[in-house]
Amino acid sequence: MTSQPWSSLIAFATPPARRLITLGVTLAMGAAVLSAPAAVAAAPPEGTYWHTRTITTSPHPWRFGSKSDPYALVQREIVERWNAPDGKSWTGFRELGTLPRTTADKKAWRRDGSPSQGSESIDGKTAKLSAEPGKGRVGPEPKARNQFQFAGQWLTYDEVQRLPADPNRLKDWLTNAGRVGREDDLPGWLKYTLTELLHDIPAPKEVRAAAYQALLTLPGARPGGNPKDNLGRPGAAIVLDHSAGTGKHAYSTRTRLIVDTGRMVLLSRLIQDTVDGKASADTSYDTTLIEVGWTNTHPTVPALP
Repeated sequence: MTSQPWSSLIAFATPPARRLITLGVTLAMGAAVLSAPAAVAAAPPEGTYWHTRTITTSPHPWRFGSKSDPYALVQREIVERWNAPDGKSWTGFRELGTLPRTTADKKAWRRDGSPSQGSESIDGKTAKLSAEPGKGRVGPEPKARNQFQFAGQWLTYDEVQRLPADPNRLKDWLTNAGRVGREDDLPGWLKYTLTELLHDIPAPKEVRAAAYQALLTLPGARPGGNPKDNLGRPGAAIVLDHSAGTGKHAYSTRTRLIVDTGRMVLLSRLIQDTVDGKASADTSYDTTLIEVGWTNTHPTVPALP
């Protein structure tokens, strides 16, 4: 079977496919310029799967207890992902239990009898909660195709390896991808996609370093010192302030990333909505990436931390 020229493929593709193929041409052209030298093949995988293991803590939207003695809860879950170089992927999920948010909440929770199962909120809503971890599950991800989905398109392993390793060209490439995808909030989308490069797909370390450097150049970005994450691991922090929308649709968000700049992988991400410049604990999502990198361990139900 003879291969067709790109112009022919684009002309006869369906609209969604045409969008992705056009971006694929852009990626291939950019890779030819950025690779050194262009003829060198992509680096082979260093394991069977690109693997992430993540714990997320998020606030429960309701209050519990009594109006005179209320308390807030947080929900915790662990998610693991395994991505094979051929694009097949698996996800494991396990609930870790619901707990009081602060020390004061814990005291009020104890005065309420330390409920460990479903509890009724102050305004009478029934919540199916448990303080005990769930059994968890694992299975293959249903996808349209066995490739890596990133920046609104499907990429092969080799295309992931050829993503731009220059901060400015990486930003330009992602900006073009966002425009093709008709993203309404390009600055916010750039922050999200650049952060995903630090953990979600098996991009080379040089590309991850370019993503880290590009994040620091975005509007509203600033260095945040050298803190430790929830596991005590040191890293370099980036604080990202972002506002969008107008009137009733206006919102403001502050994100703090902690990055292991030796390996160039994300250690943690704290996202908080801000009201009058102050972070709100009611809309705070704290994610810790316990593991990011190659593994030969096959998909299984996430173990308890």
